[in-house]
Amino acid sequence: MALLFFSRKPARPKASPLRPQRRAPEFEPAPPVALPEDPLERALQQGRLGLIALQPERWKEHPRYERVRQAALRAIDERFGLVPEGFVSIPRTIFDQPGSPETDLETEAYLLARCCVTQAEFQHFVDDGGYQDLELWPQDIWPHLIDFKDLTGAAGPRYWRNGRHDRREANHPVVGVCYYEALAYARWAGYRLPGDPEWQMAASWRIRSAAQVHRRYPWGDAFALEHCNIWASGIGRTVPVDAYACGAAPNGVLQLIGNVWEWTDSDFECTDDRGRQIVGEMLLKCIRGGSFDTYFPWQATAVFRSGLACLARAMNVGVRCALDAQSP
Repeated sequence: MALLFFSRKPARPKASPLRPQRRAPEFEPAPPVALPEDPLERALQQGRLGLIALQPERWKEHPRYERVRQAALRAIDERFGLVPEGFVSIPRTIFDQPGSPETDLETEAYLLARCCVTQAEFQHFVDDGGYQDLELWPQDIWPHLIDFKDLTGAAGPRYWRNGRHDRREANHPVVGVCYYEALAYARWAGYRLPGDPEWQMAASWRIRSAAQVHRRYPWGDAFALEHCNIWASGIGRTVPVDAYACGAAPNGVLQLIGNVWEWTDSDFECTDDRGRQIVGEMLLKCIRGGSFDTYFPWQATAVFRSGLACLARAMNVGVRCALDAQSP
């Protein structure tokens, strides 16, 4: 405690009562974005690249489709990284300990977004009526759509207000969305969510080669605090999705470790250390990667997995999209 006492910073002088300090607003709503009237051009500006590239029949009568499709393909090449085929060993117990039971699985090559979905990107989904488009949601989830509201009761992520994100966090990962909201966004944009083995392959980079490389972290085998945003980083909140470039995987995919946990499309199935199946009151989906408030570094690795109720709208869980490698 004495060390803490001597490390304290001197108190700031009090503000003059004649010149009160201006307090920063607690929330600055993002302004509306002007979009083209043409549906194809609008989809391109909204970032619905998979919808454009993978559904040519939808736009076959559009005179500028091929030009826009080429622009979408170039954007996909910039925003997604190729994860090669490989294999993973998925822990079967909740703890990642040496000698614990594992399941070996092979993975096919696929494309994974280099960054998580941002607040600004998810805003396009909200503004486009994504919460009202029932085709994007499983039918048995329709009764729950009324619960997917923000702090003011408008449709949107849990921590938004009046259907708007805070413009100061436009490039931060969207949070406060459940699994089904993540799934609906991916469908709306023409993507999908990665499976749990696919995610681990992207983070561990266990490709088939004579070297038999198996990374514990996307950047290598040794933990490095300067490569990720977890509790020990001392930030205590999310950072922009393009931060920590030094912690990228070999294909340029960022923040697979830290900042926010990421939804996967896989059910969470595992046992405790005595071999008993862990069963939740609701369906659990696998989340991966740790977040800004992950306290134990051993939970922020390429192999640690956890489960979260699929309807949970947590402040530390975000979305990353995927595409089949042969799709475009």
